[in-house]
Formats: sequence, C-alpha cells, structure tokens
Amino acid sequence: MSDKQKITTITLPRGTLDLTYQTNNVAGNDSAYELEDLLGFAQRINPKRAFLFVSKVLGRHIPVAPSTMRRAFTDLASLVPDNLSEPILVIGMAETAVGLSAGVHQALQTRYPNALLLNSTRHAQHDETSDGNNTETLLTTFSEDHSHASQHLIYQSSDKVTQAQLLASKTVIMVDDEASTGNTCINVVTALRDAGLTQLEQVHLTTLVDWSLEQTGLDDTVSDKIASRLPNIDFYRHHLLSGAWQWTDAPNPEPITMPSVDTTAAGSQPILPTGNWGRFPTLDSTDGFESYLKRFKKAFAGFNNQVAFEQTLFEEDQLPKRILVLGCNEFVWLPFLLAEWLEQNTRANHVEHDIKFSALTRSPIALGGAITTMMSFTDNYGLGMTNFVYNVEPKDWDLIVLCVETPADSVDAMWQDLDNVLVVGADI
Repeated sequence: MSDKQKITTITLPRGTLDLTYQTNNVAGNDSAYELEDLLGFAQRINPKRAFLFVSKVLGRHIPVAPSTMRRAFTDLASLVPDNLSEPILVIGMAETAVGLSAGVHQALQTRYPNALLLNSTRHAQHDETSDGNNTETLLTTFSEDHSHASQHLIYQSSDKVTQAQLLASKTVIMVDDEASTGNTCINVVTALRDAGLTQLEQVHLTTLVDWSLEQTGLDDTVSDKIASRLPNIDFYRHHLLSGAWQWTDAPNPEPITMPSVDTTAAGSQPILPTGNWGRFPTLDSTDGFESYLKRFKKAFAGFNNQVAFEQTLFEEDQLPKRILVLGCNEFVWLPFLLAEWLEQNTRANHVEHDIKFSALTRSPIALGGAITTMMSFTDNYGLGMTNFVYNVEPKDWDLIVLCVETPADSVDAMWQDLDNVLVVGADI
C-alpha cells in the first residue's frame, strides 16, 4: 500500500464494506477531495448488490448546494485531457448521472465546443408524431447488470447532421457517479460500436469515484479486462477519488424483496416537451431552460397568492429563506439550473438563503447510514411504481419546488397536500 492509500471499514446491516482508496489532486485546487467530502454509505434494497455509495455532491439522495455540485462538475471535467480526437460524445448513465454528465459536458465545452451530449434513459419515447413521421428512434440498448433497473435505452437524433456527427464519434467520454467492475462501460461501448459508432478510438471513463482499481477477485486489472473486450480502443480513467472495495456478507442476512422498478415502458402520463437537455444528442444542454424558468415564475405567482416573481423579490428579500428544488428521476438538469439561478441571484443581492437541490428517484434504499429519512409515493409518470425521496423532511423547508416533466397534477397527492410545495409541471 502506498503512502497515499487509506483504509476504512464500513459496517452495514447486511455486511461489511472494506475500502482501500486514495484521493486525486485536481488542477487549480489546493487540496484533494477526501472520502468524507464525496461519499456516505447505505444499504440497497437489492439482492444483486447490498450496499450503496451515496454521493454528497451529486444532488440525488442528499440535498446539496448547487454551487457544490457545479464545483464537482467542473473539477471532474478538468481531469479530461486536451487535444482529444474529435468528434467527441459525452454520454451519461440514467438515472443517477444524467445531471452529472450535463455538468461535465457544459464544462468541457469551454475546450470542446462541438462535443455532443447524450444520456441513456429508462423512459421510452414516442416514435411517431401525429402525422406519422418518425422522430425519435432507438440507437441501441444496453444492460447495467448490478442496477435496480438494469435496462437502458439510447436514442439517436432526428437531425441528420447531428446523427452523422454522433456516428462519426472518435472519442467517448462516459460519465457516471461511480465505477466498480467496468462491466457497464464495456456494455455501453460495445452497444455503441454495434449501433454504428465504428470510428471510436478512445474511451474516457469519467467518474466521481472509481472503485475498479485492482478489484479483489479479478485475475486482471479492470483496465486490462476492458482492453481485451474492446480491442483497438484506447481506454483511460479520470476520477476525483479511486480505490477498491471488498464486501463480506453478514451471517444469515434477512432476505429482501426489491420493489418492481425495472421497466423502460412509457407510462400513462405524457412526458411533455421541455427542450433537449440530453435524452437525445445535443450540443446545448440548456435548451429549454428559459421556458422552464418562465413556468416556474408563473407557478410561483399563483402559489399562495404570491406576487409575480420579479427581481424585486431578491432585492427586497421577499423569498422564502430555505428553498429546496427537487428534480424528478431523469429530469434533473433543468431543475438544477433553476436551483443554481436562485442561488446565484440571492448571493448577488447579498441575501442569506439556504438553497439546496435533490431529486426523486426510483432507487430503493434502506434507512440507515447516509439515509436518515425516506418518503415513498407513486411515480408521476403513470408507471404505477413506487418512487422515493431521501434525507428530506418537508417541515425543514419554507418552500419545496418540485419540478416534473409531466403535468403538474401527475404528482402524488402526498405532494399536492403539502402547503409548502410548489409543483412546476411541464404543462404550466
């Protein structure tokens, strides 16, 4: 073990997680991210893998200040080298990393302005318009074997120029919150090559934390495994923290039943237009934000008979002090930009506010460890599945802004019955 490596043990109800890890210096920062800066730990309700790395910078299971999230996006993007072969495709993994990928992509565009962003999805998109024209067609699918929802969809572009650029990609920057075995990366790149991305030269696995270094039980390193499975492609890894884990089951753990969340079907509620923020190939992930911001302002004006949302609300300190913005499943990037807009405007007017961002999720996690509270409710997509929000006590917030890409009345009555919740639907 090198001087930089550290060891810790995490005890969870279903077993023990032994970690060996080291931090990674980020250019321009005085110090590296430590384990406690990036992660907490919890127990999955999932027989495939009993533990969960709970990110403290992702805004998914723990509410986080938008500025903290933005710093992590930018720092991670800074690790990706210059002079990469173009065209470049940045691809993010649903649902956890779709906001992270957009943030990394946006930061990378200062160096690679023509890089495309594309996220996987578990929400099937309609294939035809009312006049029968094919608009959204699957490019490929792949499996994330350890996930609670293993099947992913990847859509192509209806724009011929964008689609041609996608197929001509020479560099893929795969963005995820964490990597463990490297299997998902192999599955994604194999699916992309089989779907027509035959000119790929490089793959850059870009994660907040990489646990795939010298995994116990593997004959070869993960890099060697990927190289053997993806011939003629150069493979690189970039991360804020790296290491390896070893899991030991507790004696006679109680059996668990995972909720049914593994579907890529379309629900009964329509997914309404919000712009293209990465579910289809795009150069501009902020497409749709101005329209969604207008929806928020309109909804706020009708919330508890509030006055119209104007700059004077910032200047005169009339906003609620504690504001939580919640994204929904994969619809997190535009809600994050809204939370960041609120944070930046309150700071610009020297007003003290506590503004955080988090999201609803289909991921089932047990209480304990980094998960202190859990609320469950019916999903707003009309799939009939249970959704969750973690580490959120509604009474702790003066205003909760719940952002969805479905109609506002699609959210569970639990949310609609809370006096401090403002639902911003895509139909407002």
